[in-house]
Amino acid sequence: MEINGCPAKKVDMKNLSLFVTILLLFVSGTVLADPPSVTIGRFPQEVPVSYTTDDGLPSDDIQSIHVATNGSVYAETDMGWAILELDRWSTTAEPDLTSLGNTQSIKDANQVARRKNGNIVLATQEGLFEMVSGELKTVIVNDGMGRRWGTSDVRGVAVDSNDKLWFATLAGVVCETDDGWKFYTGSEGLPYNDFTTIETGVDGEIWFGTHLGAIRFNDGEWAYRQGRTWLPDDDIRDIAVDADGNAWFATAKGVGCIERRMMTLAEKAAHYERDMDLIRRTPYGYVAESSLAIAGDKTSDLRHHDSDNDGLWTSMYGAAESFAYAATGDLKAKDRAKKAFEALRFLQKVTQGGEHSPPKGYVARTILPTSGHNPNVGRIERDIKKQQEDDSYWKVYEPRWPTSADGKWYWKSDTSSDELDGHFFFYPIYYDLVAETEEEKERVREVVRDLMDHMIKYNYNLVDYDGTITRWGYYGPEYLNHDGYWWYERGLKSLSMLSYLAVAEHVTGDAVYGEHMKILVDQHAYDTNAMHYKIHQGIGSGNQSDDEMAFMSFYNLVNYLPDNEIRKKIMMSFFSAYEIEQPEMNPFFNIAYATFGIGDTFDDPWGSHPIDPKEDWLEDTIATLKGFPLDRYNWASKNSHRLDIVKLPSQNRIDITASARPGRGYRTNGKVIPVENRHFNHWNTDPWRLDYGGNGQGLGNGTVFLLPYYMGLYHGFIKEKE
Repeated sequence: MEINGCPAKKVDMKNLSLFVTILLLFVSGTVLADPPSVTIGRFPQEVPVSYTTDDGLPSDDIQSIHVATNGSVYAETDMGWAILELDRWSTTAEPDLTSLGNTQSIKDANQVARRKNGNIVLATQEGLFEMVSGELKTVIVNDGMGRRWGTSDVRGVAVDSNDKLWFATLAGVVCETDDGWKFYTGSEGLPYNDFTTIETGVDGEIWFGTHLGAIRFNDGEWAYRQGRTWLPDDDIRDIAVDADGNAWFATAKGVGCIERRMMTLAEKAAHYERDMDLIRRTPYGYVAESSLAIAGDKTSDLRHHDSDNDGLWTSMYGAAESFAYAATGDLKAKDRAKKAFEALRFLQKVTQGGEHSPPKGYVARTILPTSGHNPNVGRIERDIKKQQEDDSYWKVYEPRWPTSADGKWYWKSDTSSDELDGHFFFYPIYYDLVAETEEEKERVREVVRDLMDHMIKYNYNLVDYDGTITRWGYYGPEYLNHDGYWWYERGLKSLSMLSYLAVAEHVTGDAVYGEHMKILVDQHAYDTNAMHYKIHQGIGSGNQSDDEMAFMSFYNLVNYLPDNEIRKKIMMSFFSAYEIEQPEMNPFFNIAYATFGIGDTFDDPWGSHPIDPKEDWLEDTIATLKGFPLDRYNWASKNSHRLDIVKLPSQNRIDITASARPGRGYRTNGKVIPVENRHFNHWNTDPWRLDYGGNGQGLGNGTVFLLPYYMGLYHGFIKEKE
C-alpha cells in the first residue's frame, strides 16, 4: 500500500515515560520510510477487581483496608475482620495494627501520619497539627497570596517516601517540597475535592479517596477513577497500596482493587480480539456491540442485535485486521479481514433478485434472519411519527426490511452515507494489504465497481428499491450545490464522493472514475467544497459522526490522489479538520492525519506554512491506547462535577440550528475527558460530553482500540519492544 508522505519534525515526548526513537531520515515528497516512532514495552495496565461476600467477606460493608508489612491484605467489616489468601477472603481475628504498615489511629483525627523523625501529623476538623517534642503545634501553611491553608476541616494527611507532607481540604491538595508548599486546585488539574483519605503508593504515587471516586497523582499528572468501571462503590472510606502498586479500597459495597497488571499493547489487542469473537452476529460475523444477561459478566448469556451501521462498524474492524496482517503477518488477522470482506460483500449481494430489488450495486445496512422476529412489524407507524415529529425528509415506505431472494434474510434498506464511507474506507485497504490472488482481488474489484457504477448511473446518488434516493444518499451536484437544504452536507459529501472515485480508480484500474472526479472538480467545484469539510463553530461543535466519516475519506483520498493542486487543497482541509479534532486525543484521527501531515506544507500568497500534527500527537495517541479499560462494559461515569472542567460555550454546539446540549466541556489542560472516564463504542461518540449512562450490561466493540493500534503498527509510529 503506497503512502505518500513528507519529512517529519521532531516530536516532543517529554511527558511520555517511554523509550522514543525519532528518526529524521526523510526526503521531501517521498514515503515516510522512517516515521517518528515510539517503542513500547510492558506497561502497568490498570485492571479493577471487586470482592464481596461471594468471595468470602463476612460483609460487604467495609470499614477500613490495610496491607501488612508482609504483604497480606486485611479488611475490617462491620461483621469482623477478613484476610485475603489465594484470591479468597476468610475471617480472621483482629490483627495487630502495628504490623499494618504506617496505619495510625487517634480519636477525633480524620487521619494521622508519621514523619521519619517520629513526629505525628494530624488532619482534624480544627486544622492541621504536628506533635513536636510532645507538644501539639499548628502547621502554618501560607500560599504567598495572603491565604492560609489547612485551618479547618482537613480531610486527610500522608507523608511520602521523601518525608514530605501531603494534606487535603475542600480548598484543594497541598504538598511540601524543598522549595516550600505547592498547591493544587482544579486549575492545576485536581479532579475533585470532597476528600475522605490519603494514601502514599509506590514510585511517588499518591492516592486520594473522596465521596465520589478515587484520585491518583503521579509525575505531575492527575487521574480520576469513578464509577463501576473502576470501583464497587464511589464513596471511598479507606485506601491501602501494596508493594506492587495495587491500590485497595474500602467501600460500603465490598473491597475494590485497581491492579497494575504488566502487559504490552499487543497483549491488550489480543484481549480485545477475544471479546470481538463474542460479539459477532450471524454466520457472516457482523460486529457492533452485544447485551449481557448479567452486568459486568461476559461469561453470562449474550444477546446479539443489529445496528443501523453494521456495515460501517464491520468495515472499520476489517480495516483494523488488514493493517494487523500487513504489520504482523498474523494469519488469524488475515482470516478475520477476509471474513469481514465477505460479510460486506454479502450486504451487496443479498439485496438482489428478490421482490423488492434495488439497482445493481446497492448495499444494505445490515441483515436479520427471517427465522427470527419480523422487523417490519410496527415499523411504518414509527416512520410516520419520525417524519411528523423529527425529520420531515424521513422516508415513509414499506417494507423497510425486504426479504432476500432465497427467503433466508431480511435486509435493511435506506442505506446511509455512514455505510458508504465505511465500505469505501475498507475495500482499498483490504485490496492492497490482504487480497493476494487474482481471484481475491477481482472479488474486491467487482464490489467496488458495482457500487460506484450504481452511484454514477444515478448522478452520484444512492437509489433504493423504490426508485428514490435514500435519506442520506444525496451526493449529486444538483443537491450539494443548488439545493439550499443540503448546504450543511456539502463539504463532507463532496469529500466522500471524491474519495469514492479515487478508491474506485485505484482498485479497478479504470480511468473512467478519474474522469468523473475531473468533472466534479472542474464543473462543480467539489474540491473547493471539500476544503470546508463540515459546518462547525470551533472545538466540540458539529456532528462527531461527520468527523469519523471525514477522516476515513481523507485517508484514502490523500493516499490515492497524485501530488497535484487537488491533493494540496484536500491536505489543507485535512489539516483544518485535524486542528479541530486534536484536543480529543483520538488515536485513529491522529494516526490518519500524521501519516500524511508530517513534514507537509501548504503554500499561499503569504508563504509556505507547515501543517505538521501537534508535537504531542503521538503522546496523546499512546495515552489513549494505554488508557482504555481492559473490559468494555458500558458502566456509567460522571464528570460534570469535576473541578478541572471548563464548560464549552453555547456557540460550540453540535448542531448550529439546535439548542446547546448541557454537560459538555473539557479539562483545564485543553483536552477532553480521557477514555478512562467515559465508555463509548465507536469514534462517532461526542467526546466533549461529560456524563455517560450505562448499566454494565453492554459489551462494547473493541475496534476503537484495534484500528488505531494496528494502523499505528503498520505505519511505523508504534513499535513493540521485543
